[in-house]
Amino acid sequence: MESQESNRQVLPEQKAGYIWSLINHKCARCRQGNMFQSSNAYNLSQCMKMNNNCPVCHQRMEIEVGFYYGTSYVSYALTVALSVASFVAWWVLIGFSTNDNRFFWWLGINIVMLILLQPYLMRLSRAIWLSFFVRYNPNWKIEKTDSRERS
Repeated sequence: MESQESNRQVLPEQKAGYIWSLINHKCARCRQGNMFQSSNAYNLSQCMKMNNNCPVCHQRMEIEVGFYYGTSYVSYALTVALSVASFVAWWVLIGFSTNDNRFFWWLGINIVMLILLQPYLMRLSRAIWLSFFVRYNPNWKIEKTDSRERS
């Protein structure tokens, strides 16, 4: 009788999903290494300190000088999307009226929500921006990073 060990197939390593890696601020190339030195986005003194290289695959986090200036566009889009989503949710669940101050309640709650989410949204916009320029590489273990990636 053959042992079960000889019949066992080696499954390929399952890659982390794109959305999961963005939400958890993982490296765009290997989707395993942390982009930021601190995992807590609300430690405000360290929330935006990034690793120079991915601790797993050694991908540079800042491809060129001033690379993350473009994250302002991503952050703006995320903020608008959250505001529209909260507006629609408020409209469906509570409704708006000209007879009371429901709109101003939504506006105040939306402002507070955006202020509280700002550190996380800034990190998320950096993860999204990096993923635009650095693609996932399933062969990252055997293929080295390009040394010319930083100008």
